[in-house]
Amino acid sequence: MARLTTPLTNTEVKQAKPKDKEYSLSDGNGLALRVKPNGSKLWLFNYTPPFKKNRTNISFGSYPDISLADARKKSAEARRLLKSDIDPKQHWNEQRQQTTQAYNNTFKAVAELWIEVKQKNVSKGHAKDIFRSLELHAFPSFGDTPIHLLKAPITIQALKPLEAKGSLDTVKRMCQRINEVMYFAVNSGLIEANPLAKISAIFEPPKKQHYPTIKPDELPKFLHDLANANIKRTTRCLIEWQLHTMIRPNEAAGARWDEIDFDNRIWTIPAIRMKKKLEHKVPLSDQCLALLETMKPISQYSEYIFPSDRNSKKPTNSSTANVAIKRMGYGGLLVSHGLRALASTTLNEQGFDFDVVESALAHIEKNEVRRAYNRAEYIERRRKLMEWWSQHIEQAAMGNLSMASGHKMLRSV
Repeated sequence: MARLTTPLTNTEVKQAKPKDKEYSLSDGNGLALRVKPNGSKLWLFNYTPPFKKNRTNISFGSYPDISLADARKKSAEARRLLKSDIDPKQHWNEQRQQTTQAYNNTFKAVAELWIEVKQKNVSKGHAKDIFRSLELHAFPSFGDTPIHLLKAPITIQALKPLEAKGSLDTVKRMCQRINEVMYFAVNSGLIEANPLAKISAIFEPPKKQHYPTIKPDELPKFLHDLANANIKRTTRCLIEWQLHTMIRPNEAAGARWDEIDFDNRIWTIPAIRMKKKLEHKVPLSDQCLALLETMKPISQYSEYIFPSDRNSKKPTNSSTANVAIKRMGYGGLLVSHGLRALASTTLNEQGFDFDVVESALAHIEKNEVRRAYNRAEYIERRRKLMEWWSQHIEQAAMGNLSMASGHKMLRSV
């Protein structure tokens, strides 16, 4: 007949006195109180692990931190696991490790992993700007928050001051970037779902602002002012290059000599430098080639067509054209990006195919099949469009000195 163990009482546990040697008081079902000579009391659970022969102990903690009732609950849970052939010690150790890891996966830690992947698809400067925005507007409020505990209210509260200041574009970008980090966490298996997916709906959307530009009939005056402006030749060439090619300021300022195919008269801008991360080809008119000939003596030993004055190993700043245009007296009236709008308005008014104009501006066609077709089919139609646009610019110059006017001399050589 099996020997019955009388369960312990709270009084017995409390009044258990130390002896010269440590001893145990059994509560039954493998649970016992180990009393040591120094007076400390420890709860132990003795069991045989699944698929093993030797018995082992697992500690539930010390008394009185762990009461008799708490110890019995842990004992019952251990026995439940053993019935399912699960080793309770191993199971709880794994849970502890997972919990520790989860708390180490803070929003900032995950963002650092995310930016390592992100920067492979964007420029170094853009990646730096992205991470800097998180350092300014996200990390101070919830950078140390474990990502599995991050909820919408704390995130919204962090962005509210930006909304109050009227920085609605910044709020929109922050919502996008925070969500990119969160979806990276989901895809990495760190969290099961993204609780921040809809936070942008809480904020006032930014008002769409058009870049300041001039009317088509104001182009002659602008070209006259440009010809007589006290600006460096490189800057003047850059402004004309941007005007003729209809390319964004950052993409134009970063133009490289190895991107130019002189034989086929094509400028191929790699995807990594384009806003939409798709390669873009620009057919080059005679006037564009003349601008390149003008720049050769200045920058032929640099990688960049429009190098920085201070360091020829770097391109000129994308804001260089803007600063020059402002000094010409066009502050608030025109920015370099507005030259694209000027081209778009003029070409559409002249009856050019809207899709061809959009393709020339590197605006993205949402339909991927149509986009691929457009890139292949529109290149020759765009070449005619670009030639017309450059000739229109030259005619608008009305005899004023233009860096692109050298194409006539090139033809005669």
